[in-house]
Amino acid sequence: REQSVELVVSLAGVTRERFLRDIYPRRKPVVLKGMELGTCTTKWTVDYLSQAEGSKEVKIHVSTVPEMDFLSKNFVYRTLPFDIFVQRAAEVKHTEYFLSEDEKYYLRSLGEDPRKDIADIRKQFPVLAEDIQIPEYFEKEQFFSSVFRISSAGLQLWTHYDVMDNFLIQITGKKRVVLYSPQDAPYLYLSGTKSEVLDVDNPDFDKYPLFVKAKRYECYLEGGDVLFIPALWFHNVISEEFGVGLNVFWKHLPSECYDKNDTYGNKDPTAASRAMQILDRALKTLEELPEEYRDFYARRMVLRIQEKAYRTDYK
Repeated sequence: REQSVELVVSLAGVTRERFLRDIYPRRKPVVLKGMELGTCTTKWTVDYLSQAEGSKEVKIHVSTVPEMDFLSKNFVYRTLPFDIFVQRAAEVKHTEYFLSEDEKYYLRSLGEDPRKDIADIRKQFPVLAEDIQIPEYFEKEQFFSSVFRISSAGLQLWTHYDVMDNFLIQITGKKRVVLYSPQDAPYLYLSGTKSEVLDVDNPDFDKYPLFVKAKRYECYLEGGDVLFIPALWFHNVISEEFGVGLNVFWKHLPSECYDKNDTYGNKDPTAASRAMQILDRALKTLEELPEEYRDFYARRMVLRIQEKAYRTDYK
C-alpha cells in the first residue's frame, strides 16, 4: 500500500512582492532558495555557536530513540549550558550523557518566562541574532515569534500542525520534511494538534488504516533554504544531519482571533476552540437518547457540518 508522494515546489530568487502576490494566497508549502539570510549560513559552526552564546542554560529534550513522540512523551527534559549542549548535539556517541551514549538532543528555544513570553531569538540569543537576516515577508505587527532550534543527526519530530504561518529557515545541516494538507486531517488520527502516526515512512496500516488515504508531500532542505509552511499544514521533520534552524511565525488572521495567553503559538483560534466545546456539549446531549437515535442524529449533525462548513473548491 504505497502512499503517493508529491514533492514541494522549490523556487529561487523570490522577492517579497512576488511571494505576497503569487505564492502566499495559494496557501501551499514552497521551498524558497537563494534568500539573503546574513552570515549565519557560513559562520555557524559548532565551535562558533558554542563560543557565541557561552554557558547560558537551556532546557532541552533528550531521547534514547530518534523518533520523538509528544503524545507518549518518550523523552525527558534536561538543562545544560548552551556550549556543552551544542557540543553534545553534534556528537553521534557521547562520553557524557543522561540516558544512553547514543541519545538524541533537541532544543526548541523558549521565552524568558515560557508562560508569559514568546520565543524571540533577538532576546534569548542576541549574539547569534546579529548574524541572521530574517526574511520579513509579512507586516511587522503580524510577527509572533522566532524559535531557535538545534537537532541531533537522525532526530525525527512528531507530525503536527501550527495555527500560524511560518518560515522554517534551515541555516546549517540537512532536513527532510514530510507534509500533509489540512484537508487530510480525517486520515491522520489526531490527538489535539498532533498525529498518532509516528512513523510516516513505515506506518502501521492495521492500526491506522485510513492513513493510506493521506497524500504525502515531501521536500529536502539544505543550509540557506527556507520552507514556507502555511497554518494548518501538518509536517514531520527529520534532521538528516546535526543542524540549526529558525522558525519564524506570524499571524495570518487578525490578532483578536488568537488566544492572548498562547506563548507557544499552538492553541487553536478562539472561535475554533469555542466551536469544539459546543460540539462536545452537543454530543453529550445526544447521550440522553438510545443508541439507534443517537446514531441517526449524529449522522445528521455530520451532514449539517459538511453542508455548512466544508470547502468545495479543494484541488
